[in-house]
Amino acid sequence: MPKKKARLKDIASLSGVSIGTVDRVLHERGEVAEKTRKRVLKIANDLRYTPNFMAQVLKTKRPFNIVSLLPESTEENTFWSKHPLGMKRAMTELDPFPITLTQINFDMLDENDFLEKTKTVLKLHPDGVVLAPIFKSESISFCSGLKRNHIPFVFVDGYLTETEFLAYIGEDVFQSGRVAGQLINMVTPEHKDVLIVNIAKNLQNIHHLDNRTKGFLSYFPESDQNNGRLIKLNIPDTKSETIKISIDKAFRKNPGIASILITGSKSYKIASYIEAAGLKSINVIGYDLLDSNIAFLKSGIIKFLIGQRPEEQTYKAIKKMFEYLSFNKTPERMEYLPVDVVTSENVDFFI
Repeated sequence: MPKKKARLKDIASLSGVSIGTVDRVLHERGEVAEKTRKRVLKIANDLRYTPNFMAQVLKTKRPFNIVSLLPESTEENTFWSKHPLGMKRAMTELDPFPITLTQINFDMLDENDFLEKTKTVLKLHPDGVVLAPIFKSESISFCSGLKRNHIPFVFVDGYLTETEFLAYIGEDVFQSGRVAGQLINMVTPEHKDVLIVNIAKNLQNIHHLDNRTKGFLSYFPESDQNNGRLIKLNIPDTKSETIKISIDKAFRKNPGIASILITGSKSYKIASYIEAAGLKSINVIGYDLLDSNIAFLKSGIIKFLIGQRPEEQTYKAIKKMFEYLSFNKTPERMEYLPVDVVTSENVDFFI
């Protein structure tokens, strides 16, 4: 059987002093004779005493307020509906402790809305922030403000090296792009072209899509399997008509396209076009286990999806922030989650 955890009263009994004296020695509060101090510390060390941090947090009752700043979930992009589930699970586990969570959401298609919501966050005077840094330049500016106010922040879904973040939980964005490159390379016939689709108004400022694309492109110079062209297509909005016009034009100009990578969550938009056009020989690879994406994966229009474990990201982000605020425990700074390659055969294990 495991040994019983040492208590203050055990140290006090063996030291021949009061529990109050032991408490003063261990927490360096008040004056204690040097001889007594050394005896208490030796016995505490011999007993391998470790303080009960959980009890200390409950006793102090100091409240902490964490604020999350994440994109709002929409009917077109339900990916962000998963993140609150992870935070809810973490908060349920932390229910005994004096901690609150305030959730702020922004329109991920509108930089100005993000900026307005950052002002809302700062007005709340949070003890810590969980952030998805979708807009690069605006996020860097916001993080600078957090630093000035001595507010720690944890990233999910992507990170910015230009900032002093406490921790990041999520995929290695660049490496996941390389995984997508390997998958495309496996299914694309030799000398056929690959279309890389980014659905974003300003790709350079949507850093996770930009880094994913860079990772994807970096894979091919190291591979001699496919000698076709890599064609980049940026579609500025998610309207079906805009997507149809853009893809129609791409196929007219590049009839050798055999595979398509969609760097974001909206693979179903492209898959819908492929199905309607009867282009079932086209290999479609995308990201995120949205219901709409999964339906096309199961029907065979989408060949592979790459999952990001959004619930796990926010669950771990809240827990890391709580431990840092409550116990001053510095978390592992980079926690990369597995890059999940999902097919029609294994998708049910992920949902």
